[in-house]
Amino acid sequence: MKVSVVIPAYNHEQFIAPAIDSVLNQSLQDFELVIVDDGSTDNTAAVIKEYSDPRIHYYFQENQDAFNTINRGIKLAKGDYIAILNSDDIYATDRLQRLVDTQQETGAQCLFTDVIPISDAGIEFTDPDFGWNVWHKKNRDFCELAGDLYTAFLKGNFMVTTSNLFMTREAVAKVGGFCSLRYLHDYDFMFRMLQEFPGKVHYLRDEKLLYYRIHDGNTLGEAAIIGREQDQDLICKYMLAKVSEDSKQYVQAGSDRLVELQQELCDVRQTVTVNEPSVRESFAKLIAAIKYKFGKKLSS
Repeated sequence: MKVSVVIPAYNHEQFIAPAIDSVLNQSLQDFELVIVDDGSTDNTAAVIKEYSDPRIHYYFQENQDAFNTINRGIKLAKGDYIAILNSDDIYATDRLQRLVDTQQETGAQCLFTDVIPISDAGIEFTDPDFGWNVWHKKNRDFCELAGDLYTAFLKGNFMVTTSNLFMTREAVAKVGGFCSLRYLHDYDFMFRMLQEFPGKVHYLRDEKLLYYRIHDGNTLGEAAIIGREQDQDLICKYMLAKVSEDSKQYVQAGSDRLVELQQELCDVRQTVTVNEPSVRESFAKLIAAIKYKFGKKLSS
C-alpha cells in the first residue's frame, strides 16, 4: 500500500464528508484512509458510516485531544507514506500523486505545499488584504529571503496545519509522535523533523494542494492566547537548539528582555492612547491662547 491518510475527526459533521471525498477522489488511488473519531458528540460518526469503501477504516475513542488522536492514527497506518488531513480541510485532487512523485525524485523524508484558505462555506479568501493572507505572505516572503527552512520556521509556521504533512514511514518512526501541545503540535513536530532530516524536508512553495478551512475559533479567544504562549516557548526552545552552549545564556537573556520591552511598549502605547483626548484638548487650548494673545497684539 502506497499512502495512509490519517483523519483525526472531532465534531465536524458539516465538513467530514468533503474531507473524505477529497481523499477518495485522488488521482492516486493506492491508499488507505484511517479515520479516528475523537469522541464526537454530533453526527460525525453517522456521516462516516455512510461510506462503504473498503479502504476506509473507522475507529472511535473517548475524547483525548488532537495530538493523541493523530498518534493513534499513525500507529494504525500501514502505508509506505503517511499523510494527515484534519476533518475540516480538503485535499486538491492530485495532491498525493504529486507528493509521491516529488519524494521519489528527491529522496525527501517530509514534504508540504502551499495552501488555499477557505471559509466554512468553502469560499476562497482571495483578498490580499485579508488578515490571514497578509500573515501567510509575510512568512512565505521571509522563507524565500532566508533560504533556509529552519530559520524560516522560527519566523512563522508557514506550513500552517497538520493537514499539510506528508512523510515517509521511516521519517515518522525516527521523529516520534506528536507532543502534547493542544494548538502547536504540528509546529513542534516540524522542528523535530528539520532537526532529524536537515536538507530532506521539501516545501513545494509554488503548488497550492491543500484547502485550509479558517473558522473564527482558529484565530480568536482562548486559542489565540494559549497558542501564542506556546509559540513563544517553541521558538525559544528551537532557537536555542541552534546556539552553542557557551552562547545560550546571552541569547536567552537578550530574548527575554526583547519580549519584556515589547510588552512595555504595548503598555506605554495604551497609556498614551487613553490620555490622548486630554493631551489634544490641552494642546488646542494652548494654540487658542497663543492665537488670542498675538491676535490682540496685531490688532492694537
